[in-house]
Amino acid sequence: MRQQVKPNHYFSRSYNSKERFISYWNQINELTILEPSSILEIGIGNSFVLDYLCNNGYNITAMDIDPCLNPDAVGSINNLPFSASSFDAVACFEVLEHLPYSQFQTSLRELYRVSKKHVALSIPDANWVYQLYFQMPAIREVKKLVQIPMLRIPKHEFDGQHYWEIGKASYPLKRITKDIEAIGFIIQKTYRVFEVPYHRFFILKKVKDDT
Repeated sequence: MRQQVKPNHYFSRSYNSKERFISYWNQINELTILEPSSILEIGIGNSFVLDYLCNNGYNITAMDIDPCLNPDAVGSINNLPFSASSFDAVACFEVLEHLPYSQFQTSLRELYRVSKKHVALSIPDANWVYQLYFQMPAIREVKKLVQIPMLRIPKHEFDGQHYWEIGKASYPLKRITKDIEAIGFIIQKTYRVFEVPYHRFFILKKVKDDT
């Protein structure tokens, strides 16, 4: 049984919204689809995803910068305390925006280094969207996000948590994807969750296995 951690904002009712649990479902689903023999989760938050995967028999290692969250390893994403190609899959959900964008590629290089095959990310996407939902007899359910062009792209102001977000001035999706691919990743897919479009997922594959 995992040691109980000290209560903090990760366990508050406001943090653990319905939308966040929908995002957790997508995090778990994407990782299980990859069928990894080993997983590293960076930034464990309230440990919901970590505990679910542990309880379902996955070999998962937890790393966080905060020792109070009781991770298996304490460290920075920019200097991961693991050797190259240590994990089949590396998960890093809602973490990278907490660092200045000048560190984005440094963080990506570390994710690339310790991953053997895949990296799963989610990053806030502030682009405006319409949520279109249709359900009619004899017709399958249709859910679609339609992006709304911004007449004036707002500049992101540091709010004590996020240094940047996709869609804000200077951080278009095209720039983020280009910087990801520059590290050597193939973007297998990227999408926004219909119920919580603020979360954009990226499933990345290493161009080659370094082992």
